[in-house]
Amino acid sequence: MRVMVLVKATEDSEKGFKFTLETKAMMEAMGRYNDELVKAGIMKKGDCDGLTPSSQGKRVAFDGSSRAVTDGPFAHPRELTTGFWLWTVKDMNEAVAWVKRCPNPMMGPSELEIRPMQEIEDFQK
Repeated sequence: MRVMVLVKATEDSEKGFKFTLETKAMMEAMGRYNDELVKAGIMKKGDCDGLTPSSQGKRVAFDGSSRAVTDGPFAHPRELTTGFWLWTVKDMNEAVAWVKRCPNPMMGPSELEIRPMQEIEDFQK
């Protein structure tokens, strides 16, 4: 089973990443965690560096043949993603177990979301 693990943005992550001794320690812990995921054959792709704040992004809305571009920042940081992993696991329970081992990806309260990937076979049913 493939899952995408999304690191949800926070008010702090939307302000931009500042290097401090505390953030350096957090990044080192995340590096060790990523190494464990790779060694276990779980992580297939990951975003070890994270994404910039939404203020540096753009959204493109589609409606028929028209396209509308909106500049960031975007509202509601908890609805935004600041990083991701793509994992292959036995089932959702294994994904949850690995997420519980993850160091906190933010300096304060944070949240990870686990979403199963749809496989081509799912569309052929």
